[in-house]
Amino acid sequence: MTTNGRTVTVFGGTGFLGRRIVQHLRDHEFPVRIASRHPDRGRSQFGPHDSQLLFVRADIQDERSVANALAGAYAAVNTVSLYVEHGRETFHSVHVESAQRVAAQAHRAGVKRLVHLSGIGADAASRSRYIRARGEGELVVRATFAGAHIIRPAVMFGPDDAFLTTILNLLRRLPIYPMFGRGSMKLQPAYVEDVAEATVRIIQRAETQPTIFECGGPRVYSYEELVAIVARQAGLAPILVPIPLAVWHALAWASEVLPNPILTRNQVELMQIDTVSSPGLVELGISPQPVEAILQKMLSKCG
Repeated sequence: MTTNGRTVTVFGGTGFLGRRIVQHLRDHEFPVRIASRHPDRGRSQFGPHDSQLLFVRADIQDERSVANALAGAYAAVNTVSLYVEHGRETFHSVHVESAQRVAAQAHRAGVKRLVHLSGIGADAASRSRYIRARGEGELVVRATFAGAHIIRPAVMFGPDDAFLTTILNLLRRLPIYPMFGRGSMKLQPAYVEDVAEATVRIIQRAETQPTIFECGGPRVYSYEELVAIVARQAGLAPILVPIPLAVWHALAWASEVLPNPILTRNQVELMQIDTVSSPGLVELGISPQPVEAILQKMLSKCG
């Protein structure tokens, strides 16, 4: 596929996943427009020397800036997500209203491909406000942009992530490690670089029928098993202690009064749900990387 002139606008292109998508797009020679509220962050991440990278200021809650970011683009990727609500930034405003805004402006701008990043388990009927907003977001995106492609990543890992890095840091500080409940919930972590490559391959695909791809790693772990693997590779031998979920909910409720809560009730809810995916990466010709293959690099990076 020829990529000359096929500019891809990436909303949230400076985030954990977004900046990897930008790099994979450039590896495939797509010109990229990084649309974010903090374009200077993108310049510091990617440097000023790539003439095929354009940094534009855009807020997905502002219609005009979204339209400007999409003008003339061949494809668009929306990676913007929210895990902790702050003021006007709620799960509904970001994952539903803003997602629809991007889809509507992409349709209006004549964008050919729209890829919307959602999350594994997205369900418009869920009792969890986060999961419900993810599900509602998918529905409004596909209703607004009929050919939209949806990616549902499982929990992602990689250097500087907020998942395995957090587990590792806690293991290094706590000889007794508190688990969510009995640690029995199922996880199928996806390597962030695999999800980024999947995004590019969806844009490159010849077929245009809208699709939903679930992206998970090659192995399903229990939470307890995953923590034990991280500890073993880090040379640690913690005592894993089950903590009732009611205790976690109480701690989260207390934490939410802080300006930057270290734990939220939404996060506790997510830790009660199995996140296992169908083989979307394999369907795209990607051999997903397991945690064990990447963890040693992360351990070296974390010191």
